[in-house]
Amino acid sequence: MIKSELVQIIANRNPHLFQRDVENIVNAVFDEITDSLSHGNRVELRGFGAFSVKNRPAREGRNPRTGEKVAVEEKWVPFFKTGKELRERLNK
Repeated sequence: MIKSELVQIIANRNPHLFQRDVENIVNAVFDEITDSLSHGNRVELRGFGAFSVKNRPAREGRNPRTGEKVAVEEKWVPFFKTGKELRERLNK
C-alpha cells in the first residue's frame, strides 16, 4: 500500500470528509512522527507498534567489488517494533 491508497481508503470510509482534508491529516500524522523521531523521541501507537531511532556507530566496511576498505560514518536509523495486537493479527 502506498500513501495515496491509504488516503483513498480513509476518504471512502469517511464520506463526510473531503479527500484533500484526509490527505492533509495523513501528511500531518506522518510529519509529526518524523519530527518526533528526528528529535530522538520514541513514537508508540498502542496495538500497532513503536517507532524509535537507533545509532549505528562508525565502522570499517568493504567495497564488495574491489574488497577495498571503506570508512562508513556513524548514522541514526529508524527502527519499528510491532505491537502485540498487530503480531497476533498477523499470526492467526
